[in-house]
Amino acid sequence: MSDTPVRVGFIGLNPGIHWAATAHIPALKALPHAFDVVGVANTSLASAKKAADAFKLPHAFENAQALVSSPEVDLVVITVKVPHHHELVTKALDAGKHVFCEWPLGNGLAEAKELADLAEARGRVAAVGTQMRVAPEVEYLRQLISEGYVGEVLSTTLVGSGGQWGGETDAAHAYLYERSNGATLLGIPLGHTLAGMHEVLGGIKDLSARMINRRRTAHVTDTGEMISSTSHDQILVHGALESGAAFSIHYRGGVSRGTNLLWEINGTEGDIQVTGATGHAQIVQLSIRGARGDARELAPLVPPASAYQGWPESSVARNVARLYALIAQDIRSGTRSAPSFRDAVALHETIDAIENSAARNEPK
Repeated sequence: MSDTPVRVGFIGLNPGIHWAATAHIPALKALPHAFDVVGVANTSLASAKKAADAFKLPHAFENAQALVSSPEVDLVVITVKVPHHHELVTKALDAGKHVFCEWPLGNGLAEAKELADLAEARGRVAAVGTQMRVAPEVEYLRQLISEGYVGEVLSTTLVGSGGQWGGETDAAHAYLYERSNGATLLGIPLGHTLAGMHEVLGGIKDLSARMINRRRTAHVTDTGEMISSTSHDQILVHGALESGAAFSIHYRGGVSRGTNLLWEINGTEGDIQVTGATGHAQIVQLSIRGARGDARELAPLVPPASAYQGWPESSVARNVARLYALIAQDIRSGTRSAPSFRDAVALHETIDAIENSAARNEPK
């Protein structure tokens, strides 16, 4: 493909505080020579026209099929709820388009495998939004570990809060509390963070898990109703990485008055601690501290300034922009550097293993 901008069509773009508007649009604006957002399809033509007007886009498509069939679109970006991913990704790939789909890729492992197989059969660039993998701080962490900052990794510990899946929510996020929708504490914040952990420390060899639902209801603040919650709000996992290092994880719903993201890496020569404002490590600004050798107190470890130059100031848009840059490279050069659907399958397999272990460990 030439160096002309990749033409982007969104399925699921609304003005306001919605994810595509707050993360994807600013990310793409940071890459004006690589991408041109040309259109949108939403649940109705009226909604698509409203979004097209708000973002000054030339095309408001009647429906998703019209968007994926349009010769004006090269890359279809899917930012709708998880239950719709399989249908929409399939339409886009069958229409011969490149695809960027938000994580989770499918509503479960089986759907993810089908979509990865289809993407490979169609020969299209198919990227998934596990953007923590390309965060500057994660790339720096990977470098520190590979260069032996902590020596041999002995163990890693991860604690995080999901924000949602607590005692309160709003109507826009109430669907998260129904486990069958596939947008769970395990799948979203922990899934994203597992992708980053894998990037730094490698894969998981074996694990044992428990998932507990302590909150059976949630208060919807803007409607006043109480809804039932079938999604687990406590996830505990431990085991060994492929390297042999021990790992332990505890993710919990809601927000803690204490620590909301703490990731420690402990080794024979040193220690690293990563913190953030929430357990959604894919979007928060990560802070790194470390100590090694004779040092007894942790000190800041900061990525080089060049890692941030030219990228959005906000970590939300910055990480997504860095992923988009890889997608542009893959489309133009035939490479496969962006997190792929096959990578997504591997992450879905880890989540599936956690769910299966938790099911076996449920009290009889």
